Amino acid sequence: MAGHSKWANIQHRKGRQDKLRSKLFSKLAKEITVAAKMGDPDPDKNPRLRLAVKEAKSNSVPKDVIDRAIKKSQGGDAENYDEIRYEGYGPNGVAVIVETMTDNKNRTASTVRSTFSKNGGNLGETGSVGFMFERKGQIIYPGSAGDEDTIMMAAIEAGAEDAQSDEETHVIICADTDLNDVSNALEAELGESESTKLIWQPTTTTELDLEGLTKLMKLVDTLEEDDDVQTVTTNFEASDEVMEAFGNQ
Repeated sequence: MAGHSKWANIQHRKGRQDKLRSKLFSKLAKEITVAAKMGDPDPDKNPRLRLAVKEAKSNSVPKDVIDRAIKKSQGGDAENYDEIRYEGYGPNGVAVIVETMTDNKNRTASTVRSTFSKNGGNLGETGSVGFMFERKGQIIYPGSAGDEDTIMMAAIEAGAEDAQSDEETHVIICADTDLNDVSNALEAELGESESTKLIWQPTTTTELDLEGLTKLMKLVDTLEEDDDVQTVTTNFEASDEVMEAFGNQ
């Protein structure tokens, strides 16, 4: 959670939003297609698809793009995507998990490996950093959804494990297998969430100074720009001062 809303503001200030948005739309659409292909094309009967559609809607993906992605999964020409997770270390020994969906494993492996090595990191074996993270469900509500106590009570009643609030955001954490049920219960109580998804939550973190954060973000940005990469998670921690300084670069 460290610096979540600050991080969003920094990305916004750095003018990466538009570039990221088109990438994000295609990544969310890909997740919808894969989820629909693996299960039922009806989101009500397919929890993974339901979460993918919900996340797409909360990121303002147009309805026709969502419908097209579901339809694509049912066509005979739908690409077959493999879901592959890569693990490695970034600059200063920060743990990095990269989740990909690809129709060409060799291309993706080669790109991810060279991105790590060109940016001061190195790719490890699967499991080399995974033990430093736990798979969790994360549901985010805007600060306007209620005060801290209201959100905490709603989270506990919904079966969540934790809720953390700052002025702008409420972040609710639950067991990965409970995400569908918890998000449904919260929606009934608090309305539509800003984001509902599975995450890798660090159990140990690595503190970075400004130079370290700058190097790490170069690696993360380059990975995120790759069309095969769905998510990048790290276990970095940085003080408010470092985050502020990074945002002002």
